[in-house]
Amino acid sequence: MSSRNKTNTITIGFMLFALFFGAGNLIFPPQLGQAAGENLLSANLGFIFTGVGLPVLAVFALALSGKSNLQSLASQIHPLFGLIFTIVLYLTIGPLFALPRTNTVAYEIGVTPFLENSTSNWPLLGFTVIFFGLSLYFSLEAKKLIDIIGKILTPLLLIVITVLIVTAILNPIGPVQEPTEAYLTNSFFKGFQEGYLTMDMLAGFVFGIIIINAMKDGGTTSNRQLLVSTMKAAIIAASLLAVVYSSLAYLGAVSVDGVGHMDNGGRILASASEFYFGSFGKVMLGLIVMAACLTTSIGLITSCSSYFHQLIPRISYQLWAVIFTLFSAVAANFGLTSIIEFSVPVLSMLYPIAMCLMVLTFLHPLFKGKKEVYQISILFTFIIALFDGLKAAGIIVVAAENLFTRVLPFYQVGLGWIMPAVLGGMLGVLLSIVKKN
Repeated sequence: MSSRNKTNTITIGFMLFALFFGAGNLIFPPQLGQAAGENLLSANLGFIFTGVGLPVLAVFALALSGKSNLQSLASQIHPLFGLIFTIVLYLTIGPLFALPRTNTVAYEIGVTPFLENSTSNWPLLGFTVIFFGLSLYFSLEAKKLIDIIGKILTPLLLIVITVLIVTAILNPIGPVQEPTEAYLTNSFFKGFQEGYLTMDMLAGFVFGIIIINAMKDGGTTSNRQLLVSTMKAAIIAASLLAVVYSSLAYLGAVSVDGVGHMDNGGRILASASEFYFGSFGKVMLGLIVMAACLTTSIGLITSCSSYFHQLIPRISYQLWAVIFTLFSAVAANFGLTSIIEFSVPVLSMLYPIAMCLMVLTFLHPLFKGKKEVYQISILFTFIIALFDGLKAAGIIVVAAENLFTRVLPFYQVGLGWIMPAVLGGMLGVLLSIVKKN
């Protein structure tokens, strides 16, 4: 590899890290650390698997497939599935969950610590109007300005978080506590499911094409060179993400004694920053996170509006931006904790399907891309994922629950879809042979 290509790969690795390291993702590792306590190591490994490993594998899978976007990749199952899956994915990482979350994370870290236990909803409403007003304005008018700000804010946010983490390591707030009930057993698998909340694997299918185009613009020509460079960039991003997330989880684990158990990670970070650095630390962290969340919000509005404008050209990009902004503003007023709770059932359904699609993409040459393998494997995965989602929403179908618990390995830890996916793939191979003969 030439020095130019090597430098380009390193730069793109950092770019991929910045894409995944949305300000909204800061909140999950501290929350996991507080809850996992003495079982932090195994829980964090599970979180890293889904919150770091799967997203970079999704990027690599898209590069390996040779497809130009997520919809064409998912259309290998069926064009209608490709369309629906892509729409649902964009809505999930956009106006349904991730976009409102940027607002509420900014509010929890930048505003809530200064309200002195106020229970009024008016501050959140006022903040939401300002936050999404700015997001919409910059989405429509000043994209280049936001690119510049984003390049400054991500390193600045990393510096502040690094200072906070190093301080926590050198001078822990308190001892690691006993795990909460949810993490007493199967802490690895609980952390595994918590990694869904980052939504990064879903975003990885979208970011993948950005990375591939950046590689090509940097002079990468052959497919083999593209795959190697993408893998190296992904390893750089994964290493950085794993270090940051693990450190934030440790910060959460040692914070209980000083700040108490809290219902979301935004408040943990704000309280830890105030514990170490007083009001200055609280203000500095709040301002930087608010600005970083704003740039993330603008990026999400821009990408979602662009996709849906391509899908339905009769509706202008500007109108889509207004629609998504207004919807997100309404959703944001449910609060951060509620948004996370609402997202769990949807992610419990989406993630198994996305993981199955990713694995099938890697195995594509092995079964020669036969549609029957894609279709039956995804169908069986969807059936189990549907019941997982219903259970996460508190709707338990007793007959199905008893059957799946009895016959499916790992069903109780949210991975019951694995065996049906494998059996579906094998059945698809047999069916393709029968059809051929």
